[in-house]
Amino acid sequence: MKKHFLTLIVCLSFLLLNACAGNLKNINVETLAKSSISWDGQTLPDYPKGKPEITILRIKIPAGAKLEMHKHPVINAGLMLAGELTVITEKNETLHLKAGDSIIEVVDKWHYGKNEGNKTAEIIVFYAGIVNQPITVKATQGNK
Repeated sequence: MKKHFLTLIVCLSFLLLNACAGNLKNINVETLAKSSISWDGQTLPDYPKGKPEITILRIKIPAGAKLEMHKHPVINAGLMLAGELTVITEKNETLHLKAGDSIIEVVDKWHYGKNEGNKTAEIIVFYAGIVNQPITVKATQGNK
């Protein structure tokens, strides 16, 4: 009896695994970005020492809006969901993003973004920092 029960469990497990594996055929994985270099061609810095902290932001920038000059002291990357965005560094290096584009952002480099389009730009950004470290520093007269 125990042998038949064990055989039944094995057969049911096999059927269940096959049913689940059949669904795996529909999974599609696409690499959107993978690099150790930011969009301006600079090598990304080493990760800082400390307790890791990941931040994920959804940022919506209205049509015609211009962000303040700022920099990110942490590695970050994003995916444009909608609209368009132009990113400009203080050295006038320029990147134009549109919906579907990914970005590996510049680190510790002053830049700003502006939405020159006619609809809201929406981007998801992933920041890899450490606890108690800011992910964005805005420029003031004293630090730029």
